[in-house]
Amino acid sequence: MADGFSLFTDRSIVAMRVNGELKDLAATVTETDTVEPVAIDSQDGLNILRHSAAHVLAQAVQRINPEAKLGIGPPITDGFYYDFDPAEPFTPEDLKAISSEMQKIVKQGQRFVRRVVTEAEAREELANEPYKLELIGLKGGADQGSDNESVEVGGTELTIYDNVDPKTGELCWKDLCRGPHVPSTRVIGNGWALMRSAGAYWRGSEKNPMLQRIYGTAWPTKDELREYQTRLEEAAKRDHRKLGVELDLFSFPDEIGSGLAVFHPKGGIIRHEIETFMRSELLKNGYEVVNSPHITKGTLFETSQHLNWYKEGMFPAMHLDEVTDGEGHVVKQGQDYYLKPMNCPFHNLIFRARARSYRELPLRLAEFGTVYRYEKSGTLSGLTRVRGLTQDDAHIYVTDEQVKDEIKRQLEFVFATLRAYGLDDFYLELSTRDPEKSVGTEEQWAVAEQTLREVGEESGLELVADPGGAAFYGPKISVQARDAIGRTWQLSTVQLDFNQPELFELEYAADDGTRKQPVMIHRALLGSVERFFAILLEHYAGAFPVWLSPVQVVGIPVAEQYGEYLDGVVARLRERGVRAEVDHGDDRMPKKIRTHTKAKVPFQLIAGEDDRAAGAVSFRFRDGSQLNGVPVDEAIERIVHAIETHEQVSTAWTE
Repeated sequence: MADGFSLFTDRSIVAMRVNGELKDLAATVTETDTVEPVAIDSQDGLNILRHSAAHVLAQAVQRINPEAKLGIGPPITDGFYYDFDPAEPFTPEDLKAISSEMQKIVKQGQRFVRRVVTEAEAREELANEPYKLELIGLKGGADQGSDNESVEVGGTELTIYDNVDPKTGELCWKDLCRGPHVPSTRVIGNGWALMRSAGAYWRGSEKNPMLQRIYGTAWPTKDELREYQTRLEEAAKRDHRKLGVELDLFSFPDEIGSGLAVFHPKGGIIRHEIETFMRSELLKNGYEVVNSPHITKGTLFETSQHLNWYKEGMFPAMHLDEVTDGEGHVVKQGQDYYLKPMNCPFHNLIFRARARSYRELPLRLAEFGTVYRYEKSGTLSGLTRVRGLTQDDAHIYVTDEQVKDEIKRQLEFVFATLRAYGLDDFYLELSTRDPEKSVGTEEQWAVAEQTLREVGEESGLELVADPGGAAFYGPKISVQARDAIGRTWQLSTVQLDFNQPELFELEYAADDGTRKQPVMIHRALLGSVERFFAILLEHYAGAFPVWLSPVQVVGIPVAEQYGEYLDGVVARLRERGVRAEVDHGDDRMPKKIRTHTKAKVPFQLIAGEDDRAAGAVSFRFRDGSQLNGVPVDEAIERIVHAIETHEQVSTAWTE
């Protein structure tokens, strides 16, 4: 018998994986166990570090405010949070005091000690923690929600972690927790910081009390913390909600409702270009464009099973078509209608509208279909999480033999299209079955998952596993794209479905004369137009490639008398489809240049006497560089070429 401390003396090892299960270094192992070290800079190591920091946060809060009740404190992407129920909301001054108390706990080097307890013992020890008592009832994960309760419970046993003074052995604090944790608080070091506080519903449900959530971040070193904070500063500059206002692209009027955006003229142009290019690529790649209504009878979603699996994400039903007589008696029953959350059931009806032959397959149906999803108000976030969204949805119907080639074709189409928008740093994620939330046989899932795995591996890209992340109707492979500052966004998904073809009784005539059921592939390339718009806006920090820029060229006369000359240049550009205008305003030329630079216009064409006399213009670019005396014909061709090739132009071209 040995423990992790004797096996791994390197201080960068903070836990171990024993027979596939994460455990504290204090756990004992035998010679027959398979033991792997968990380094602090691995994903598992970072999660353990951050979860341990969350415990230190909770201890600090209760040192200052013993009456604050504890919620949960899980690791999240790049950090952690902990939920509390204090008498008063936290203030910025509170966070400073809590941070100071956390520093004392970290320096003290308290040990994290795991104890297995019975349910009765846990209830007795945590009698004054009502939220913990509720979680104890979730032991084994039978009734877990979606708000990270598994950090507390979820295995076959309940455990409490004691924070123990390393010198005296005195109990400093304790918390219901599944673990594991770093060996001591000293490991947390100085690579952490508290970020902010916010309200959050207990267990993510609006029916539950509103708690106070404190967010923090933790990294192995202070340098990594600073790098992260620098990335956050850059991300704040690129925040699409901020840029959307500054560049007059879109808004969310209160009169319309939460999560429902309107696009202003400049934003509308960008969106138009995104969709127009996408539609042209769809037609080139063998798709047929269809259209479906925004509302339907509930029976359609009963057939598709969305009302069983997705009802909480749908807007409430509208009861329509009921007829009553003069005395108020119902003479014709009404029906429930729903705003559609998905386009796929409509496409199934299009497939089923007439007899189909194997010669028509693959049949690729595509639609820019606006759908409506009742996202919780606390989850809404600008254009990246909305209640009304337009999906670039496609559903492809294929024979069994065509599945692999079609998936490969779809991924190649995805890569080519995303590169055209300027995104070219990808990896793939394979989401596999959640046995508790799936339909279909194990054999169907195994074949589908293996097919997607093979296609992903053959692509040559990194393939990351996402166990249990599939939708109920089939596995998926998703394209994860990194933006200009290294953040990862899930964009395109290719998903197999062996459920809906059966539910809708879809068939085609096979080449042997029999009737067979097609395989259905769901493909979303952009995800949603709104979210993709936000991603591009942040990726380019508002300085779009010329083809996407709402205003591509602005003419700026050195003095009023050169405005007419630039009008002629702009007229020729407009004939070539360029979005161009002349600034005839009263501001002086330097002010106009500042205004249009701030608006991130790719090309400012400046003309004075020398330019007019030579039939030329002078270019000013986004970074302030210039090209002077460019002949008008050459200037027009350069601009048109930049648009046609989707060029990103920020500085002067080199000759």
